[in-house]
Amino acid sequence: MVLLLHAVVWTALPTLLYANLPLDLIEALVYGREWQLGYDKLPPLPWWLVQVAYHLGGHDLAYYLLAQVAVVSALWLVWLTARPLAGPLGALVAVLIVDGLHYLNYTAAKFNHDVIQLPFWALAGFAFHRALRGGWLGHWLLLGVALGMSLWAKYFMVVLAVPLALFILFDREARKTLATPGPYVAAAAALITMSPHLVWLARNDFLPFSYAEHRAPLSGGLVDHVWHPLQFAISQFFFLIPSLFIALPIVVPRRDRNTETATFGADAFDRRIIACLAFGPFATVLAMSAISGRGIVAMWGYPIWLFAGLWIVLAARQTLSKLRVKRAFFNWATVFTVFAIAFVANYAVLPLDDHRYRAVFFPGDDLGRELSKRYRAVTGRPIVYVIGSMWNGGNVSHYSPDHPRVLIDGEPARAPWIDLADLRTKGALVVWTAGDLTTIPPELRGVAADAAVQPSFLLPFRRGDSNLNVGWAILQPRPAFALKPPRE
Repeated sequence: MVLLLHAVVWTALPTLLYANLPLDLIEALVYGREWQLGYDKLPPLPWWLVQVAYHLGGHDLAYYLLAQVAVVSALWLVWLTARPLAGPLGALVAVLIVDGLHYLNYTAAKFNHDVIQLPFWALAGFAFHRALRGGWLGHWLLLGVALGMSLWAKYFMVVLAVPLALFILFDREARKTLATPGPYVAAAAALITMSPHLVWLARNDFLPFSYAEHRAPLSGGLVDHVWHPLQFAISQFFFLIPSLFIALPIVVPRRDRNTETATFGADAFDRRIIACLAFGPFATVLAMSAISGRGIVAMWGYPIWLFAGLWIVLAARQTLSKLRVKRAFFNWATVFTVFAIAFVANYAVLPLDDHRYRAVFFPGDDLGRELSKRYRAVTGRPIVYVIGSMWNGGNVSHYSPDHPRVLIDGEPARAPWIDLADLRTKGALVVWTAGDLTTIPPELRGVAADAAVQPSFLLPFRRGDSNLNVGWAILQPRPAFALKPPRE
């Protein structure tokens, strides 16, 4: 019931309040339609899934539902892991605690690489525990597949794989599995699952890693080796406050008179495994930052706390009375409601007064339709290609009835699947929304210097009193023979 409520509320809210798709989904639709094994920024899996949702649903609701399928799947896997260890009540509380993270509520409305990590990390944690406790080869195989799929989701998976490997090497009980086929089956399954993308990375000089390096600030000196990990730890503590509030009745008071209790089945080894899952990734991130001195984006903490709720339940070292569970549920309901109210306030109430830019109020649908109409009026043809930024070009691509392909930022290197000869043969729309609207922006001139600038126009934002200034140009098609160099 909790998972169903979560899915319904957090699918409905963005569907009702987002007038325009957010950047992450616009980007996913631009990349996903090309069906590449890799891209210049991140792994392809979430972009593929968004494209599948587009073909199956075709409505914005499908993308927001996709995000909640990922979240609910992760929570269900946490519950599945917790049930034999903490009983049904303890497993419920473990899920309620982790559901207090804004990562799984407010920010998960925008499906992206962070969100799709969640079910694969949860699956890896479930399989890791079951493999170490039961030794069934199928669980080791599942662990390998989960880790392999985590790479397809986001390269951040390394901070999950490292502590799991170290735990097997250094825990006295876990180390015994090295004498069995299990860990090697997991490693082989992970490599096989990853291999198509690993080959693509090697052939493309590990291109996406430059994007990750750009996101993580370089060390400015010795102080950053301490400050950057500390800064990340502070941000994560702040994000954990709602979860700790939900967990409070499980810990305080230490005793009560209610004798109706749930029985725990976890032993010392189980507790060590869950501690590894709950804190291993976090410790790995801190260690990497401390060694490199690089900064860490706070939102990278998305998947690392999935098993924190289960650890708290087990670490409380006391039986769960129904009264404590009811109090925890009440606290969860409070947090859940506050997040929902904050979401409604941010997208339905505050825009009436604060005049702050919100991408989800961008007039993407009007932009796509208007440019298609104007382009056809001048050329008599539909738009086949659009040249512009990811945001401008992506909105035109999605909302235009022509659904043109995007030459991102006017840089062929960012969209190597675009055949420039075909683009010049069929022509293209050029669009920009900043700077001088009467001349082609410098960053787009490399491929569109000779485009004919058209009269600019204004579009009102979907909400508020702001307007969008639109500059656009037409890159006229050239016959194929005109593109061929003259013979000597």
